[in-house]
Amino acid sequence: MFSTPRRRALGALAVFTPIVFAATGCMPVVSLDPAPDAINPLCADVIVHLPDSAGDLPSRETSAQGTAAWGKPTAVILACGVDVPRASALPCVTIDGIDWLQDESRSPQYLFTTFGREPAVQVLIDTDAVTPAGASVAPGLVLNDLASAVSGTKRNGIECTGRFAGERS
Repeated sequence: MFSTPRRRALGALAVFTPIVFAATGCMPVVSLDPAPDAINPLCADVIVHLPDSAGDLPSRETSAQGTAAWGKPTAVILACGVDVPRASALPCVTIDGIDWLQDESRSPQYLFTTFGREPAVQVLIDTDAVTPAGASVAPGLVLNDLASAVSGTKRNGIECTGRFAGERS
């Protein structure tokens, strides 16, 4: 049986959190573990269509299939092929046609998981990080930059019932 989406999101965040801090040194490659469904061909499609920068952060090389990272130190981590959420009490935000569940339980690190799409994609964003221009990393800008690549995942018919007021669709 599925665990609650919030528990799954927190579990994923617990896995990502040490990686963010471990990857902040002078490591040329960000060491990550692949998600359970990272071998899904649609994850490969997501990865090859990712932008060279996200939220003005340069992309980084990662060590695992279906993953990506941006910023030096690492401020954004993407994993494709995570568990697909079926229902959630987490708030939903729509950015450029992609629905994302937002878990802000470990603010200033925010975990976003695609909702209503398979394979599911998670993005961990550290809003305490700073862009090369000296601004804080803005989750909306990062997710906007990733939307085109993530749009290649398949809709599964599940939709958000409640959204943030500031949605962009």
